[in-house]
This record gives sequence, structure tokens and C-alpha cells, in this order.
Amino acid sequence: MKAVLVLLFICTLAACTSASKLTLYQQLDGKAGITRLVDSFINQIGNDEIILPYFSHANVAHFRAGFISHLCALTNGSCEYKGDSMVDIHTGMHITEADFNRVVDLLINAMNEQQISHSVQNQILAKMAPLRAQIIKI
Repeated sequence: MKAVLVLLFICTLAACTSASKLTLYQQLDGKAGITRLVDSFINQIGNDEIILPYFSHANVAHFRAGFISHLCALTNGSCEYKGDSMVDIHTGMHITEADFNRVVDLLINAMNEQQISHSVQNQILAKMAPLRAQIIKI
């Protein structure tokens, strides 16, 4: 009986160790998981009367493809983001801090909808946080 418990404990430790070696991209289920997240995020934006006007002239398919590529690269996937810089994309949009924070809330809602763990959510948000200064332009 003790041997079974020890073996179970060792297997549990091994599973924890192997999970921590996964890249953020892998923890998100790769490109398929990122695609599901981006689709949920777009749905969140589409249902938000505060943020939706920022996308009134946007090509949603272009935004979708670019954001999938950006998240893939940001999470250490094999993608290379070749889109415009965050400054180029957001210049002239007059995004306020409140609107930026609202978009973060929508992204969190999408991550919750996709049942992404809070630890993975925090890692994603930490990788995106440095972009804040490039996006908020009053």
C-alpha cells in the first residue's frame, strides 16, 4: 500500500514538473486554443457598446488574423508577427485609459469563457502589459 502511495506521489510530482515545462503557447493548446480565445474576444468586443465603436471601420478578418499571429508569437509559439506596430495601429484612435482597461476586462472575460486558468491568464496579461504605453494615446 505504501509503495502505491509513493508511486502516486511521484507521478503527481512528475506531472507538475512536466506541466511547468510547457510553454505558454502549449498551455493555451497551441494555435487552436489561441484561435478560440481570439474568437471569444472578438465576440466580447462585438457585444460591448463602449468598445465596439473603435472597430466600426475595422476589417474584422484582418484583426482576427493579426491578433492570432500576435498572441502566437507573444506566447512563444512558432508564429512570427509581421503586422503593424502597436503604435501604428492605435495612433489616432484616442484610446483612453478607461477604454484600455475595458478591453483588458473583455480579454479576461474571453479567457474565462475559454476556461483558461488564472495562472495562464496572468502570464498572458504580463506579456501584454508592456504594450499599454504604445496603445493609450490621448
